[in-house]
Amino acid sequence: MTIKQNPTVAYQGEPGAYSEAAALEHFGTDIETLPSTSFEQAFEYVQSGQADYGMLPIENSLAGSIHRNYDLMVRHDLQVCGEYHFRVSHCLLALPEAKLEDVQRAHSHPQALAQCEASLNELGLERLVEADTAGSARLVKEWNDKQAAAIASSRAAEVYGLQILREKLEDQSNNYTRFLVLSADEKVKAGEGVEYKSSIVFSLQNIPGALFKALSVFALRDIDLTKIESRPIPEKTWEYLFYVDFIGHAEDLRIKVALDNLSEYAQTFRLLGSYPRHLVSA
Repeated sequence: MTIKQNPTVAYQGEPGAYSEAAALEHFGTDIETLPSTSFEQAFEYVQSGQADYGMLPIENSLAGSIHRNYDLMVRHDLQVCGEYHFRVSHCLLALPEAKLEDVQRAHSHPQALAQCEASLNELGLERLVEADTAGSARLVKEWNDKQAAAIASSRAAEVYGLQILREKLEDQSNNYTRFLVLSADEKVKAGEGVEYKSSIVFSLQNIPGALFKALSVFALRDIDLTKIESRPIPEKTWEYLFYVDFIGHAEDLRIKVALDNLSEYAQTFRLLGSYPRHLVSA
């Protein structure tokens, strides 16, 4: 993937969100980040050309798939041109003059609160649900209340001028979010010495053995499937779209033959993109 110079990257959330932190890690600091009020708006920013790329979460290692973004990928004509596994590490943020013993309440997104349950029990803090993590940090700053703290990223502490009272608040250390990098027009060509991953979506006739036959085109060619997800087709009751990620580039001969074979069974088919595989460091 050849990154455009000084690109604008859209993400869902406020400044200081984990999605913004992931974009800065993946692309580097020479980018313009574009906050979006919703996943839909982030997709629209990329589709309309207001952003060069979108940085959208697709799954979390603890909470599972983010179904809304699977649905939005089908509704928009965008290419997946990259992926990034971002290590989510929650911090307890408070006003610069606050001490840990001053804090009585922890504000954050419900998922972040749930992922820090043991630590919050240890600290004896009341849990209060807010719309998102970065927004919680902004509210703590606005309230100017030493008893209030936010569970958010270290990036949020920088953005809102808060101090980090406690790092690594999460109960599970293997907390990763996989992000997809989306573009309106960028397709990644196969290159030497790079391991690629591809993402596709297809539908099948609702007949016995249809899914078995579809997946067998990969098994018979020893193609490694890394993710399978099904989503309802809104206009067709009890019928589904199947999303599959696998190792390999769509330009590889073995992959081409497998996808040609799949087209014999699939009612609809779309290649969402082939892109360099990102592996989590040990």
